[in-house]
Amino acid sequence: MKKILFFVFLICFFSAACKGKPPAGPILSNDGADGPVYGDTLIEGTIGEPSTLIPMLAGDSASHSVAGMIFNGLVKYHTDLSVIGDLAESWDISRDGLVISFHLRKGVKWADGVEFTADDVMFGFNTIRDEKTPTAYKEDFLQVKKAETPDKYTFRVIYEKPFAPALTSWTNLVVLPKHLLGGKDITKNDFARNPVGLGPYKLDKWTAGQDLVLASNRDYFEGRPYIDRYVYRIIPDAATTFMELQAGGIDMMGLTPIQYTKQTETDFFKKNFQKFRYPVFSYTHMAFNLKHPLFKDKKVRQAIAYALDKSEIVDVVLFGLGSPATGPYVPNTWPYNPDVKKYEFNPAKAKELLREAGWAARDGDGILEKDGRPFSFTILTNMGNSLRKNTATIIQWRLAKIGISVEIKALEWSTFVNEFIDKRRFEAVLLGWSIGLDPDQYDIWHSSKTKSKEFNFISYNNPEVDALLEQGRRTFDIGERKKAYFRIQEILAEEVPYIFLYVPDATPIVHARFKGIKPSPIGISYNQPKWYVPESMRRHHIDQ
Repeated sequence: MKKILFFVFLICFFSAACKGKPPAGPILSNDGADGPVYGDTLIEGTIGEPSTLIPMLAGDSASHSVAGMIFNGLVKYHTDLSVIGDLAESWDISRDGLVISFHLRKGVKWADGVEFTADDVMFGFNTIRDEKTPTAYKEDFLQVKKAETPDKYTFRVIYEKPFAPALTSWTNLVVLPKHLLGGKDITKNDFARNPVGLGPYKLDKWTAGQDLVLASNRDYFEGRPYIDRYVYRIIPDAATTFMELQAGGIDMMGLTPIQYTKQTETDFFKKNFQKFRYPVFSYTHMAFNLKHPLFKDKKVRQAIAYALDKSEIVDVVLFGLGSPATGPYVPNTWPYNPDVKKYEFNPAKAKELLREAGWAARDGDGILEKDGRPFSFTILTNMGNSLRKNTATIIQWRLAKIGISVEIKALEWSTFVNEFIDKRRFEAVLLGWSIGLDPDQYDIWHSSKTKSKEFNFISYNNPEVDALLEQGRRTFDIGERKKAYFRIQEILAEEVPYIFLYVPDATPIVHARFKGIKPSPIGISYNQPKWYVPESMRRHHIDQ
């Protein structure tokens, strides 16, 4: 995926999932009794419920994870991080990079049997650009000067200026069935809860607050998935999810650090499950509402940064399964700047900056005060994520030591996003971003992206950053792009609109009966339709 797709958790490569080519019908495998066969159910435990299954309307990972199994894009990422075709079997790019002609696969059908054509791409393109469509992903498609469909299987876009993320923007955000949605308001249509897609799975049932059941698409253009049903069980607590894993109620979940390092290091788990660990393109941060009086002064934000020990958080909360973050890019990637200003743990420096900002300890409780107002604020985060709750608790403890009173409030995911993030009803939030492989972060940091449902929800505004974001996306020269993104990181490190806390490792666990899982730089779910359960293991049974 091209860029920032949703809040928290993990990079959602479910949309690129997958594209094995099993035979078209039932088989007797040449691999013997334990080779790939159709059948069984995979049950994944998830803490968040989707808000919508229309990808262009979804800003959260829970929605994208499910929608990515139902919808496809024109392109996707391969395991070596190169861009390969999805619904587009090939494409041509003009010498100046301004024209891309996508040549679409023929014979692909929507889940209701209607053929997919270039008209569906054009319909989705016009929909995401429509000013009435409340999407955070509009900006990339506003860069297109003209789109056309020369024939039924060709979709061409012409850009007015060079746009570096052009090719990778054509993921699963755009393609929609024109025959079902043409002339309708997608925000008021039941399609968001009853989608019809082109992907490896179809929505069978959605029970609010409980689960979503997907059935395999037996006519999927890259071959019927081996696993017949994929169930997302909504369990808003990691400890409860883990108990369900032990009891056989689910087959797959993301482990917390203590679960990964301690609780699964037993003969029972080693015999019945397979664990994975790999770095992901994501980071966790504490973001300030920059319109709130408490956080308008840069010195205050810097003071809070000095008061926190990121290494302590990585060691205590992550059990070492991650690294401290210094900016919006992850280490060991080309846009990452290792030389930005670091905020080493320094409570004395924090107190000095707060004094310079006019905050003084009041008599009695030691809480800082300015103009008769105590320094007290609330950190909002989402329920069910123990890492964030534990991180917030350490922040609360550390800030109390410099005279700042912090309350922690955890909210159900959809309420958190829709009622507080989207409506800007917060002082500070503890969240995560999953980021794309292209470094363009226009949608998060540009001052024009502050409307409801858009991603600059902290109201960050810096003209130099705006110009650098524009500069970074207008050239195909990696050296020039790198200069722009390095400078952006320097500015963010100085201004501290976020406190970048840590880059976590992904630690999924899957029941041992599922075979065909091949870890890669884009995770494990990219080839999920090729996972299978051998005939001899096809049962929900856990050895004691």
